[in-house]
Amino acid sequence: MDYAAKVMDHYNNPRNAGKLDIASLNVGTGLIHVSEYIEVVRIQIEINPAKNIITDARFKTFGCGSAIAAASLTTEWLKGKTPEDAFKINNMDIVEALSLPPSKIHCTILVEDAVKAAINDYRHKNGLEALQEEALESNYELEGM
Repeated sequence: MDYAAKVMDHYNNPRNAGKLDIASLNVGTGLIHVSEYIEVVRIQIEINPAKNIITDARFKTFGCGSAIAAASLTTEWLKGKTPEDAFKINNMDIVEALSLPPSKIHCTILVEDAVKAAINDYRHKNGLEALQEEALESNYELEGM
């Protein structure tokens, strides 16, 4: 399989690989593995609670080059976003940005799910209600009126 240049760049030079302090109240961790696939994706975010902004994002991924590239790219996107905006990152945005073939879409779904799990882990640690896609969609519709 020939990968796009952007996939190869993120695979060979991953951004934000590593981990954050899982015990910190400012850190949320999402770990996703689906038994049908070999990939395992961990995304961690660090949030400045005073500003409600993601200040850092890290990943660790076991699996193919597409999964590594998708996690690397996504951690770049997360920095500077509010958790609510980060929760709206869609796997198809990642697919398009990396020009991934249909056989690799599952990698981006794992990354999207890991981001959402990390956000909700942070929220749980801090006594906040979990974000849900339906709630964000209805809020967006109200704002657009």
